[in-house]
Amino acid sequence: MNPFETIKVADAEKLIEASAPVILDCRDLKDYRAGHIDNAMHLHEQLKESLLMKGNKEHPVLIYCYYGHASEHLATQFCDFGFTHVYSLAGGYADWKECHSQTPST
Repeated sequence: MNPFETIKVADAEKLIEASAPVILDCRDLKDYRAGHIDNAMHLHEQLKESLLMKGNKEHPVLIYCYYGHASEHLATQFCDFGFTHVYSLAGGYADWKECHSQTPST
């Protein structure tokens, strides 16, 4: 069993609305710059190290990548450092983008 929780886009939206988590995008910088979840930070090594050592371990952390695999490894790492509310976005940014690119029918 994973020490973190894998959540779908709808649950991530609820988490963001209710808890204002730290949102970490672990994709490469080019893709982050091309589009990311609002308020997400690009997770580079220096930021990761700073958060792991000095971050509020009680504050929720939502991590996502391209399709939801790399974020699971990072979520485990955050849990290993004592973070208690860690979430990995199932389907990653691909699912997020798909859910947010649908236009309502008229």
